[in-house]
Amino acid sequence: MDFSTLLNDVHSIALKAGDAIMAVYARDFSIEEKKDKSPLTEADQAAHEVIVAGLNALPEGIPVLSEEDAEGFEGADANGRYWLVDPLDGTKEFIKRNGEFTVNIALIENGKPVLGVVVAPALEVSYLAAQGVGAFKVDAQGERTPIRVTGKPAEGTTWRVVGSRSHPSPDLAEWLEKLGSHDMVPMGSSLKLCLIAEGKADVYPRLGPTCLWDTGAAQAVVEQAGGRVETLEGEALSYATPAEKLNPYFVVWGER
Repeated sequence: MDFSTLLNDVHSIALKAGDAIMAVYARDFSIEEKKDKSPLTEADQAAHEVIVAGLNALPEGIPVLSEEDAEGFEGADANGRYWLVDPLDGTKEFIKRNGEFTVNIALIENGKPVLGVVVAPALEVSYLAAQGVGAFKVDAQGERTPIRVTGKPAEGTTWRVVGSRSHPSPDLAEWLEKLGSHDMVPMGSSLKLCLIAEGKADVYPRLGPTCLWDTGAAQAVVEQAGGRVETLEGEALSYATPAEKLNPYFVVWGER
């Protein structure tokens, strides 16, 4: 499989989904509530339809698991591959109109994210990564710049910690106390992981609930940029059992 070409194709699909989101963002929109009490907007569904149509049109014929149609997913293909999609990650940020929302598309192979595309349409920035290709940040002009994590902070320096803007965790204060001196940077959606990947933050502890589609694409970006995403037990965050939608608690480190 040519990951370089596939990365370009998936980026194009995500950009089109971003356009669909921004068309809704520019006007008044309705807000519904899902069974889990999380919000849902017209933009979530519009982006979902664009992405599923685009991925299904690709020659690889890989099944799609999208947040907006999780029940319709019948499992990975014979090679252990599936697309993992969050059409609009950070719906709360979308509703607040702060720009911190993303389109997430990941290719999972045998439980591991091997390709990831994260597009932040309101911020006009994208993060791309694929195994054997590398990790990149793409600006509004389409210029692609390689990105890399910065590594562990030097002894005695202050950790740059990125945290959720909409999901504070009661366990987080205790974890941060053990970490030591730190500055907290609030951020929405999968952009938190992307800040680690481009070296603008050192660690992101997520001691609260997330789903597979929240993390898959950005995990690929972090890992290809030299970082790691692991559970509190030190194991890589896995996508091998998509029937289990919830992730365990995890930490994103800007180092190997």
